Amino acid sequence: MPSPHAVPISLTAADRAALGDWARRRKTAQGLARRARIVLACAEGGTNGAVAQALRLSRPTVALWRRRFAERGLDGLLDEPRPGAPRRITDAQVERAVTATLEAAPADATHWSTRSLARATGLSQTAVCRIWRAFGLRPHRVGTFKLSTDPLFVEKVRDIVGLYMAPPDRALVLCVDEKPQVQAVERTAPVLPMRPGRPERRTHDCLRHGTTDLFAAPWTRGPGR
Repeated sequence: MPSPHAVPISLTAADRAALGDWARRRKTAQGLARRARIVLACAEGGTNGAVAQALRLSRPTVALWRRRFAERGLDGLLDEPRPGAPRRITDAQVERAVTATLEAAPADATHWSTRSLARATGLSQTAVCRIWRAFGLRPHRVGTFKLSTDPLFVEKVRDIVGLYMAPPDRALVLCVDEKPQVQAVERTAPVLPMRPGRPERRTHDCLRHGTTDLFAAPWTRGPGR
């Protein structure tokens, strides 16, 4: 049973849905996610001490956000304005910078830099850096992946890896690389666009569409061969 000194918490369906969305955040607004988990745990009937132990927080922290939610609802979990210079970047400017980063590219480059986006949006380079950091955006990073449909893929990987790990005696191994001098513009799978906290991802190989490749495999004779 809750402590007699603990403020009772009751949630509407809308409150529970909003708190659930906040609690699942992983990359940004971790403070807000922690407060949402506190309120959800308190709504289940947990005492301040039990919730603090379960979430590895202090009892005063749990009591603070329990009371703030009871008094002001969801708005009580948001950060209050801090003293200092007034904010000069509007929400519309932040949205424009984030949208441009995710959905557009500069005319003379493959991805935005902090300087090029600052020129395009009228913001300072420092402001762009802060916005990217807040939303987990890193346009310069690209992840690669490969989904093989070869039914013998596992067997072939074992053969190649085994050749390097335990090569046969007096074996001649040729490492071949292709140099087509033709830029491929189509990947073997659709490019997965950049998202907050996740870089753009693409397959490491491309469709050549009949282009001719020149293969070269130089090798040298080792001692005693």
